[in-house]
Amino acid sequence: MTTTVTTPDGATVLTVSGEVDLATAPALEAAIEGILGGKPAALIIDLTAVSFLASAGMAALVGAHQRAGASTAIAVVADGPATSRQLKMTSLDQVFALHSTLDNALASFR
Repeated sequence: MTTTVTTPDGATVLTVSGEVDLATAPALEAAIEGILGGKPAALIIDLTAVSFLASAGMAALVGAHQRAGASTAIAVVADGPATSRQLKMTSLDQVFALHSTLDNALASFR
């Protein structure tokens, strides 16, 4: 798993690629924690390049939502069976905003 951080349109975007499982979820949590330490107004977690999302990865997303509190709005970009399907089946799409494209997520914060 790899992560990169960009700031298009004033929103912080964490792009994740590869597999997010029990072995890699701690790295995802660390990346999210590092971003949230800067107290951005918006954090978009882009999972479109994730090929496998295990429950440990979903737990990392829930933890991020809880740590962000009211100070940082969080959105997740996920499209396809490896990511959005699991998020919808576990009702996590009700916990944070779920978008099918990064452009849609960015537009939601404008």
